[in-house]
Amino acid sequence: MQASDIKCKTKNTMKKQLILLLFILTATVTVAQEKNKKMTFEVDGKCKMCKMRIEKAALEVDGVKYALWDIPSHQLSLIVDERKTNPMQIKTALVSAGHDTKELKATQEAYDKIHPCCKYREDDTDDSESHL
Repeated sequence: MQASDIKCKTKNTMKKQLILLLFILTATVTVAQEKNKKMTFEVDGKCKMCKMRIEKAALEVDGVKYALWDIPSHQLSLIVDERKTNPMQIKTALVSAGHDTKELKATQEAYDKIHPCCKYREDDTDDSESHL
């Protein structure tokens, strides 16, 4: 083997190692970016009791790191780990707590369990200042 052959093989090996390293770094950055995702969706409710119930139901889903429900807009803002949960799992927990979403509706049984002042299907006024 000549010195030029050894240099060429060394260069090729270094190029392959560099490409592999860049690929691993890119994959790591991509996974880290998907770990915490912001999402929002509409959840029916009308007061501070609803707010507490909705946020609690969302936060009890594994992978939900942050939940904030806005009474006037009915928007639930979340930060979730997509590796552990997805929007449908969260919505399923919300309807189990008695609150409708656009895609899923709470069963009548779940809806009947919420406090009488929280009955948003009959009256969607904002009662946030009435209690709690």
